[in-house]
Amino acid sequence: MDLPIGWDDPERELTSSVSLFEGDEGGLELPQRRVLVALLKQRFITAQSHPKEWKTLTADPRLFRSRLNDLFLNLHLDAEREVAYKRPAVPEGGGKFPTLLHDTAWSREETILLVYLRTRSRSEEAAGTSRTYVDRQDILEHIVSLRPAHATDHAADGRRAVKAIESLLRAGLLIGASTAERFEVSPAIDVVLPLERLQDLLRWLKAPHQGEASEESPTGTVGGSDPDATDAAISDEEAP
Repeated sequence: MDLPIGWDDPERELTSSVSLFEGDEGGLELPQRRVLVALLKQRFITAQSHPKEWKTLTADPRLFRSRLNDLFLNLHLDAEREVAYKRPAVPEGGGKFPTLLHDTAWSREETILLVYLRTRSRSEEAAGTSRTYVDRQDILEHIVSLRPAHATDHAADGRRAVKAIESLLRAGLLIGASTAERFEVSPAIDVVLPLERLQDLLRWLKAPHQGEASEESPTGTVGGSDPDATDAAISDEEAP
């Protein structure tokens, strides 16, 4: 089907309220719709990862809170770190609302890496550094340093460590090319892994059971509704 003339013109986006397809009864402008899709599709968006969407979102956050509330979701904006994310709304009387989100477990290596990134970010912030960078080799060596003494399949352990880096790159918590030797840590790490959660995971990593290669993080999740809600909507293909 042919798209309306000018639908992808940036200048037109800012001023036009033309419907975008036959039968379109939506009330949002095209840039606003893109923000809503990004919020639903991603764990989080940042000013760095989605600059256009961030600008539109912060111009009228109440509009997007309303749209997400219709889906039993709350919008959270961290203006200092320039991160926006959603969380399931909680009924006042207890229980749960229907949700578009589902919990996804992190592997042991991914959890170790999450804790490492959050710890590094916290350390750099305390030192007055606004941005945190990590080297691939340092990451791999850190994961190896927590390998239990009885683990003898070093090749498999190494593959899982590399996979953990790839996973956090896809999640947007590491910023850089997949083949890079150095990455920037996303400011969203502080949102995904708040301080109290970091302390829980540090205790878990020091516990005897964490040495099992198949062991997942304490509740099986990190950083969303319980507490890591990731996106089942818009389709199964969008779920991490």
